[in-house]
Amino acid sequence: MSGALRRVLTLAQELAEVTRLAEDDDVNAVLSRFVSRLAFTVPGVTEATITVRTADGAETVAAVELDRVGEAPAAIDPIAEALEYREPRRIDDTTTDQRWPAFSAHVAGRGYRSVLALPIPTRRSTAAVLTLFSDTPNQFGETAYDIVLLLTLHAGAVFDNAQLYHDSRGLVDQLRTALDTRQAIGQAQGLLMRHFGADADAGFQLLKRASQNTNSKLRQVAATLVSAHEQGDLGSALARFGLGDPDTTPVPAG
Repeated sequence: MSGALRRVLTLAQELAEVTRLAEDDDVNAVLSRFVSRLAFTVPGVTEATITVRTADGAETVAAVELDRVGEAPAAIDPIAEALEYREPRRIDDTTTDQRWPAFSAHVAGRGYRSVLALPIPTRRSTAAVLTLFSDTPNQFGETAYDIVLLLTLHAGAVFDNAQLYHDSRGLVDQLRTALDTRQAIGQAQGLLMRHFGADADAGFQLLKRASQNTNSKLRQVAATLVSAHEQGDLGSALARFGLGDPDTTPVPAG
């Protein structure tokens, strides 16, 4: 097998691995595993990070060895520019490149000689940048650049898919909570109807009154009443919510 064919097959396998990362429901875990895979795949890469734009500025959310990278000085740097303009930035030699002097001095002091910052193309997520560091100057030539660019395109898909899955899980949880709340309110309403001999409208008004009496959410009142009924202590719960007993509590007109 030729070296070129072996490289293509290896890259194909790595892309397949990246795609499977989207099955993880934690976005940060997906990104951490991705940068580790990328550092293993691209020749000469010592460190890989993913930085996103937040309300408080740029934040690194994934890295192979974050302690070594450290926090660069608060100044315009290639990562910030890649986030801002959605364009790649490359430093061939941190000891001679003076476009971002504070950044270059910072990473050079940690042993990194070349840097490549690539914006991750995402549709659903915030702006994100993949940054590669190497201990070797001029590491990111055209061949390495093309490989990383291809992987970055897949990273965007992984980023979006992981976020979509996370959002979908959140929506499912919200719907489940809403259904549980509706069920609890219906059960509590039925308990009040039987206890006070009221119709459905009056039962719901009593539930609202209990909520207002204690400045509690309707679903919390309903859950408490259902739980108290199951424990044979409905009367005490009604008293705590200011409803008293059927003989002293006025029932709203239905």
